[in-house]
Amino acid sequence: MTATVAPPVVRAEPRPVHPGAWWTWAVGLAATSARTSNLAILGLIAVVVCLVVWACRVPTPLAHAHALFLRLALAVIVLRMVLQILFAPRIPGHVVFTLPEATLPGWAAGISIGGPVTVESLVGGFIGAARLALVLICIGAVNTLTTPSRLLRSLPAVLYEAGVAVTVALTATPQAVISTERIREARLLRGRPTRGPGALRGIAVPVLDGALARSLTLAASMDARGYGRRALDGSRHRWSGVVLIIGLVTLCVGAYGVLAAGTGPQLGAAGLGAGTLCCGIALLAASRGGVRTRYRPVRWDGRASALALAGIAPLAATFATDPLVLQPPLTPLSWPTVPTAIAVGLIIALAPMVVAPNAERSDARSGDPS
Repeated sequence: MTATVAPPVVRAEPRPVHPGAWWTWAVGLAATSARTSNLAILGLIAVVVCLVVWACRVPTPLAHAHALFLRLALAVIVLRMVLQILFAPRIPGHVVFTLPEATLPGWAAGISIGGPVTVESLVGGFIGAARLALVLICIGAVNTLTTPSRLLRSLPAVLYEAGVAVTVALTATPQAVISTERIREARLLRGRPTRGPGALRGIAVPVLDGALARSLTLAASMDARGYGRRALDGSRHRWSGVVLIIGLVTLCVGAYGVLAAGTGPQLGAAGLGAGTLCCGIALLAASRGGVRTRYRPVRWDGRASALALAGIAPLAATFATDPLVLQPPLTPLSWPTVPTAIAVGLIIALAPMVVAPNAERSDARSGDPS
């Protein structure tokens, strides 16, 4: 008798998470940081983003993009603090030190050079810098967790032509990171410096030139393969474009209502709802004329919905929080507190650590070129 050997069980690799879910998660956290000046909440948002990037980043050269954005965010904070000390309006409070003061004419009201520097003014400058730095960190995180080309593959047909131009802009920074690593390794092998002012000139020019060239090559290859081709229907294309523009303007009004902490949620919700409806109608009408097929399309599934809701949860929690907690006064200074709703929302924002890491790592092993 001959023993029969059972064939090996081949397990299907999970599909990657829809890139739109990652962008929704990152934009939700960035919008949350824009709605608050509470240092405790801002610090927790930074911790959440870094933890998710550490757990879910794809092992590719783009994994170093987040470190680059972290250094850029640190540079923004340092620059903002220097400008705050030298030129910002003086806030009364506890004086730390005093700089020589220059008298300015009346038309330069609101600007000061030198004078007493208080703890309150330093804290206010640091809060403004931290909010901008968190937006940069969120953008770096989403560039590390997914690639712009994968997002553009999932765009509706009406946006394909614009996607060719957007590809050049979105891929410039990731390609610059890849080019930097390649050029640094080449300079190390040749015994040339890789740090300091002397190395900056030898690295910056090849990096910028190579990143732009690779982005243009990608855009040209997309256009040569028929990216964005659709059936000709002039009337449908014109009216759908008008509705799309109206929807985008309405979305801008709704986004202002969401991000401005002093406005009520009614303006933001109404603007976002009406804008989303107009954009959806325009995209649906224009997509009917599309003739393009997709190779291995990424589907919006339950994991994508979980990621999107995880990013929106802390933003929604800000509407249920006292504005005085979101925007604590600088005078008098007090220790910031984290409301329960915000804490729960930030815990929910950690959901990608449970939902996404296996899918993203398997996608990198499968050799997805995007």
